[in-house]
Amino acid sequence: MTRVIGLISGTSVDGIDAALVDVFGSQTDLKVELVAGRTFPYSASLRSQILSVCSGEALSVAELAQLDDAIARQFATAALTIQSEYDHAELIGSHGQTVYHRPTGEGERGRFSASSPIADAEMGYSLQLGRGALIAALTGITTVSNFRSADIAAGGQGAPLVSIIDACLLSVPNRSLCIQNLGGIGNLTYLPCTGKGETGDNSQVSNLGDGILGWDTGPANSLLDLAVEHFSDGTKTCDENGTWAAQGNPCQALVEKWLKQEFFCQQPPKSTGRELFGVDYFHTCLVEAQAYNLSPADVLATLTELTVASIVHSYRTFLPQMPDRVLLCGGGSHNLYLKRRLQAQLHPVEVLTTSEAGLSVDFKEAIAFAVLAYWRVRGIPGNLPQVTGAVAPVLLGEINSCWHSWA
Repeated sequence: MTRVIGLISGTSVDGIDAALVDVFGSQTDLKVELVAGRTFPYSASLRSQILSVCSGEALSVAELAQLDDAIARQFATAALTIQSEYDHAELIGSHGQTVYHRPTGEGERGRFSASSPIADAEMGYSLQLGRGALIAALTGITTVSNFRSADIAAGGQGAPLVSIIDACLLSVPNRSLCIQNLGGIGNLTYLPCTGKGETGDNSQVSNLGDGILGWDTGPANSLLDLAVEHFSDGTKTCDENGTWAAQGNPCQALVEKWLKQEFFCQQPPKSTGRELFGVDYFHTCLVEAQAYNLSPADVLATLTELTVASIVHSYRTFLPQMPDRVLLCGGGSHNLYLKRRLQAQLHPVEVLTTSEAGLSVDFKEAIAFAVLAYWRVRGIPGNLPQVTGAVAPVLLGEINSCWHSWA
């Protein structure tokens, strides 16, 4: 057993999710026990600065360094706090805070090969702030960070990375599943029915090439949160339980128009972020909504319907078959209106949450990066090439040893 801390702040930039977990086994026999989980909100000023950078605001190298340090210090504080009442962790897996994500060039897809993975191709790029070396120094705990770069160097998207963890922890033998994350950006993992083994025996991962799929589906909470901040004049950051959106009526004409956006039709592997579904996209939606005289509640209902429609479209277009069950996770899984609309559009597919399957909806992503760190120090590859588009499985993350261990 190894005690590990997983840390991540997602595209919603709500704060740092920290999970203190005990990890057992390797892959086919992987087990994880959540000891403690907690979200540490950013200060309003730091969150505002991060969102500005994500929206493309220019800053100097000195300002970037200051922001990187500030985020790393917040992550280190989260790690120290989450373990303060427990036996301490041996390892930290920190995803950091994504501020820029550029997927592998669409026109270059398919040009990578094992012999020459980067020949003449536009590589992807992904930047996560909160450097692992500083976290290791501040906590005294070896820290694995910068998980996406190795997959990108192998020709992959660098995302999504949690599909392999979903397969290890959530697969069941008698039904096909979609694990649908509803963070700022939505992503899915498809786990086909294995038809063998006992429930929870990880038979799904005996061969990680067998039918497991994953990709980003598009916006989940990113546009909704922007709309709430806009319509509330900054007094609110999210539509709790979807209560505001539930008071409106979605404009189907707008949803159908927005679904024609190129990303939704793009074949997987694919990933996206606030670079596409961010402030500029939201303002375009807002301008187009004016032609329909929509109220704020109507706009929120319509943006919710876009999230729902993009997920359903993704399933019906790119999956080999519709799943038997969908398990929701991430902040959007608490949005009762969004969940209700997904249930209606996916009927008769059963829609539950990962918590109902034994894995916390709020800390699943943090748990995943704890496991990826655990695998990294044991020399176990952490990506699924059929999900990210990489040419091969690779070790994910850079190991930052603490200077305390050298004294």
